[in-house]
Amino acid sequence: MSRKLIDLWVGFFVVMGIAALLFLALRVGNLSSANFAETYPLTAKFDNIGGLKVRGPVKSAGVVVGRVTEIRFDPETYEAVTMLTIDSRYRFPKDTFASILTAGLLGEQYIGLDAGGDEKMLKAGDVIAKTQSAVVLEKLISQFMFNKASEGTDKK
Repeated sequence: MSRKLIDLWVGFFVVMGIAALLFLALRVGNLSSANFAETYPLTAKFDNIGGLKVRGPVKSAGVVVGRVTEIRFDPETYEAVTMLTIDSRYRFPKDTFASILTAGLLGEQYIGLDAGGDEKMLKAGDVIAKTQSAVVLEKLISQFMFNKASEGTDKK
């Protein structure tokens, strides 16, 4: 085999390796799921968003139906306001329930949408009225420890 042909094959494999690394970096960074389909915005307000991040998934029945596009703090109501973009293929009733859930025990947090039974559908710019904040593991542990400590003092 000639030297030029070997150099060509080596160059081809180097380019394929770089492309594979770029693909993996985008997957890990959750950027490869850029969706260029039409979307519509929704807003949801939570008392506590835990570790929810921008670009976090919005799921319904385990299927990603959108993304979190913005998180901000409302100084008047002292709530976290999240802006969601939902794929326009998916429509949800007005009484849809949004909750912040965790994938696995210590996994990433996402917004789960549970569809209600209302006949009217959410439109672009609507606010999801029914929300449930994130369960913060530290609070649960401290409540458990406090309850166990108070049980020990009650028996005296």
